[in-house]
Amino acid sequence: MESKNLSELNDQELLQEYKKIKTASITTALFIGFLIGIVVYSVVKHTWGLFTLIPLFIAYKLTQKPQHNLQEVEQLLKERKLK
Repeated sequence: MESKNLSELNDQELLQEYKKIKTASITTALFIGFLIGIVVYSVVKHTWGLFTLIPLFIAYKLTQKPQHNLQEVEQLLKERKLK
């Protein structure tokens, strides 16, 4: 699917791409929330160290990495009047 440009996708493929992107976004948000929960637990228990720093680093990397082009897909869906 990566070899095709989003504008070259037909309606069904574009809707599938939208669903895949939304699922990935929700999964990433849940994982980041889990990591933040680990950090909060670590701070409450006064245990600073790798148990705190590793989840912070992973959460930072997940928020900085552009995972998808959700806005572009939503714009194409609106143009095609599918959303």
